[in-house]
Amino acid sequence: MNVVDDEGSRISLPASVRRVVSLVPSLTEAVGVTEPGLLVGATDWCTHPDDLDEHGVTRVRGTKNPDVDAIVALAPDLVLANAEENKPAELERLREAGLTVYVTDIRDIDGALRSLERMLAACGLERPAWIDGARVAWDALPLPDAPRRAVVPIWRKPWMAVGSDTFTGAVLARLGVDNALDDSPERYPRFVPADLPAHDLVVLPDEPYRFTADDGPESFAAPSALVSGRLLTWYGPSLLEAARLLPGALAAAGAATAAR
Repeated sequence: MNVVDDEGSRISLPASVRRVVSLVPSLTEAVGVTEPGLLVGATDWCTHPDDLDEHGVTRVRGTKNPDVDAIVALAPDLVLANAEENKPAELERLREAGLTVYVTDIRDIDGALRSLERMLAACGLERPAWIDGARVAWDALPLPDAPRRAVVPIWRKPWMAVGSDTFTGAVLARLGVDNALDDSPERYPRFVPADLPAHDLVVLPDEPYRFTADDGPESFAAPSALVSGRLLTWYGPSLLEAARLLPGALAAAGAATAAR
């Protein structure tokens, strides 16, 4: 079977894909929820579904430094990767070792659902119900009456935030929140809190840096919304939960803004 991934690479697959290694937490969750028996390997950062270890899934280090030898030893039919999350040089090492690598490239919600449907089809799976559910859930969300403008830090020491052309920015845009750093030439620029452009909201996820009520909000004048990093940055089954929970979390901080 021949398929084409999101980068336009033509990939030859066996008639039946039975062993999959995922190098991205979101992709791991997408496969694990749809057909858990397919996964034989996943990164150390793959936390969902929460029964991966019970299914005997082998950990293969991180998204940026996968253990190539361990992955080869698992003899996967297919390795799943992402253009942003994984380094091209590491993916090339896997190809040179004789493995088949399928690369996704995901920038917004609609594109994510289309990409994941194609990826799961490459794994021999039909479109799962959670994809249709996520489409319906996000299409049903109304935009707030007044758009907000937010900064989305992802790290401190040094401070870094979500910049241009990111999935996170696209998620916020669907929720009526403009990214104050969307015009940055970088996708994840460094910044100084005192020099930020005008904004009325700070969105603080709990990953990759674990912001908390005592670590993050004190650095900004605008109200902060503490949110799940999985709901803000992951694509896949988490999008169903994100559509249900993110609007309320952002609205609560928006109410604090209005009360000032």
